[in-house]
Amino acid sequence: MTEAEFIAHLRRMPLHPGAHGLVDDSAVIDTGPLVVTTDTLVEGVHFLPDDPPGDVAWKLVATNLSDLAAKGALVEGVLLNYPLGDDGWDEAFLAGLSAVLIRFDARLIGGDTVSLRGPRVLTLTALGRDAAAPVRSGAKPGDMLWVTGTIGDARLGLAIAMGADGPEGLRDAYRRPQPRLDEGRALGPIVHAMMDVSDGLLIDAARMAAASGLAVAIDLDAVPLSPAARAYAGEDRPTRLAAATAGDDYELLFALPPEGVPPVPATRIGHFRHGEGLSLSDSAGPVPLPPRLGFEHASSR
Repeated sequence: MTEAEFIAHLRRMPLHPGAHGLVDDSAVIDTGPLVVTTDTLVEGVHFLPDDPPGDVAWKLVATNLSDLAAKGALVEGVLLNYPLGDDGWDEAFLAGLSAVLIRFDARLIGGDTVSLRGPRVLTLTALGRDAAAPVRSGAKPGDMLWVTGTIGDARLGLAIAMGADGPEGLRDAYRRPQPRLDEGRALGPIVHAMMDVSDGLLIDAARMAAASGLAVAIDLDAVPLSPAARAYAGEDRPTRLAAATAGDDYELLFALPPEGVPPVPATRIGHFRHGEGLSLSDSAGPVPLPPRLGFEHASSR
């Protein structure tokens, strides 16, 4: 597929008015203050080489929209940087891209195309507006730590995508995450701090605490597991600990004062206090921290 053919396909997708039909090198956006986020997905790191291209497109958009959800923002639009390669892969990616843009009412603003041999590297930038924009550094001593949804489905979904037996619903949790945009809009004006859970519940909670200059304590027994996850992997402590250190959940993690009641379904899993660091416990008492709290990129040396 040539660059011109690829762009012709893009012109049939939901376009932002500022994109001018994708006939210019720049877009013009006039909406006031914007929230801007960008994410890159690398083949073999963030998605499997044999993941369906349409699912890769979905995940690329959804992970960025999850960052907008954590700011309580409305979606303004997205910019795509795309490496042209195999025609069949490109066409399937375009179909998935169209589906996710329509599903979350996101409009394409523009981007760039290149030719690339080797592992695919995909970058998307998302813009949001009308954001309450809570920061992750706003938690206060005594605040309760809450999380939307359930934790760990994507971890099991990855195992299923790699060949393990299991239900398609869990596999879809890995391949097609659902950004919590509506929940973010409801929570944004009332939370003290908020972020999405992308690299793992424990590591992201620790990051929120460190940014806020506080310690955070988490009750592993409170970490919410889905019925599918409980049926698939059981409910013991190792399972919950594994779920809490896995990534790709894209739920919202937020801090509220002790008397606060979230306006969306969520589970209270811990609290903030003076000090520093992360501590874990369950009904039997303190739980040692695992060697790895979640996913972190490292250099290749």
